Amino acid sequence: MNIKRERMDYDLVIVGAGPSGLSAAINFKKLCKKNNKEFSVCVVEKGSEVGAHILSGAILQPTALDELFEDWRNSEDCPANKVPVKKESLKYLTSNKSYSIPNIFIPSAMHNKGNFIISLGSLCKWMAGEAEKLGVEIYPGFAATEAIIDNNTLKGIVTGDLGISKEGTPTENHQPGIEIHGKFTLFAEGCRGNIGKNLIKKFDLGKNSQHQTYGIGLKELWEVKEKNSNPGEIFHTIGWPLDNETYGGSFLYHLNKNLISVGFVIGLDYKNPYLSPYEEFQRFKTHPKVKEIFEGGRRISYGARALNEGGLQSLPYLSFPGGALLGCDAGTLNTPKIKGTHTAMKSGIIAGDEVFENLSKDSSNVELLNFNTKFLESWAGKELKEARNVRPSFKYGLKIGMLLTGIDQIIFRGKAPWTIKHAEPDHESLKNKNESKKINYPKHDGILTFDRLTNVSFSSTYHEENQPCHLKIIDKNLPISNNYELYDSPEQRYCPAGVYEIHNENNIPKLQINSQNCIHCKTCDIKDPKQNIMWVAPEGGGGPNYTNM
Repeated sequence: MNIKRERMDYDLVIVGAGPSGLSAAINFKKLCKKNNKEFSVCVVEKGSEVGAHILSGAILQPTALDELFEDWRNSEDCPANKVPVKKESLKYLTSNKSYSIPNIFIPSAMHNKGNFIISLGSLCKWMAGEAEKLGVEIYPGFAATEAIIDNNTLKGIVTGDLGISKEGTPTENHQPGIEIHGKFTLFAEGCRGNIGKNLIKKFDLGKNSQHQTYGIGLKELWEVKEKNSNPGEIFHTIGWPLDNETYGGSFLYHLNKNLISVGFVIGLDYKNPYLSPYEEFQRFKTHPKVKEIFEGGRRISYGARALNEGGLQSLPYLSFPGGALLGCDAGTLNTPKIKGTHTAMKSGIIAGDEVFENLSKDSSNVELLNFNTKFLESWAGKELKEARNVRPSFKYGLKIGMLLTGIDQIIFRGKAPWTIKHAEPDHESLKNKNESKKINYPKHDGILTFDRLTNVSFSSTYHEENQPCHLKIIDKNLPISNNYELYDSPEQRYCPAGVYEIHNENNIPKLQINSQNCIHCKTCDIKDPKQNIMWVAPEGGGGPNYTNM
């Protein structure tokens, strides 16, 4: 279909209004103001508003925010300064008991003194307002769907068409996407960015790094009784309900106004195809130490999102002709800290510096040659280097992983003379169903634990129904011939939103995709055993709305 598209031109185009993209825009515009330059910048965001697709725990290490804003700590409007961390603990759980791990055995990287408990969506919304004051143009509801590449050089992006029917034909509401050309384009799509992963392949950015590894994070926001609220308190857990071979743990953060963020993270290298990350999260809440906190409370919202866990070993080369990858699009999360906002923001700050310097020299659509080195030499890059051995240590199981982490982080302080490699890619980790034990999860009570579809209704997810399915099955036979036959269709269990179901028609199994339930976590794009599911951006503005989560 030959579509005539409107064209817009900017000096800098940024895809994604998350912490890294907004940091790049803000720093870039501050440099323009300081040096009397009138360079233009726009940010396109697929969420219906800034913050709608932002999901994190979240504990903020304020290092990068201090670099961007001198006075944020004293600002009445900034949402990041309201709840400083006052108390923290790490506990090992059995099925009915909890054991506090002494601070002496907890690596310093995992301590949170000086950090803040925040809603990352609210922070991004505030940052967007600050960016617009500087002259940044932000366009929510526009999903970047493809990169414009000419002569092996990135020239910009195309936003998705609106008003395309399920059959792929224009409806009466059809609006062609826009070509947005930039002298430089930065990709800040978040973990497993659709364009970003294609650029990594196109420019062979991963040739000197290992494969990326991932986790899935699930989160609920609760309002609890005042007696159970202690703003500033955080605790993390390891152990139950997971077995010793599965990497993961929980977080529980006390915000103000009697709000608590509770969540669970599971490494997507888990081996049992019958494991359900969602059900493990629900089961975790039934632990006596946890359950008592939520008695008499109410769940306000729910969400889930994949996160990068590969660290330094998995970090691709960050730049290519005409653009660069920022934050979680590249994989800058610090796994032992369970934080990625500060490192993502730092990548954006450095990218803003590099783009400004090149534009000031009248350079355009060239490679930001110093970006990769400057990031690795920054405090953020040094953090990732010191943290590099923690996640791959757990390929040996929880006990050996904790021992190796203690040696690496407490004795060597992240400066060990070795680097541990990751195990196989996440999509290759599942055992055959005949080698695996089925897991019988407890029934939901509708008070503390909930079924998936009920929880999805608390994610404010909406998609226009008459549009092409954004979950593309590459080989239509594989969901049954491979996934069903070998693994009993694990997509039924790893999806946290009930998107994938197996229906039997005349005793013939068939995969049904409920794409309207999709909360954009990207887990299917990562975990499918044959990499046969491809997540692409639906119509702009569709998906969950996590604002204030």
